[in-house]
Amino acid sequence: MTEAQFSEWGFYVGVGGLCALMVFIVFKLARDSKAGRFGTMILLLGLVLGVFGFLLKGILSLILDK
Repeated sequence: MTEAQFSEWGFYVGVGGLCALMVFIVFKLARDSKAGRFGTMILLLGLVLGVFGFLLKGILSLILDK
């Protein structure tokens, strides 16, 4: 395994871990603020849109590189 492969693999594992941590933080924030079901869905929607944008950026860069 080269250093570049290790860095790329570590990057995706690290970002995945951070996304999981952010989901935990959003659920805790929603519970502590008593946001209710609708408020929790709005908070999660914002998080999901951010993650989706990150994934879409990676997919588009792979498509455009070929």
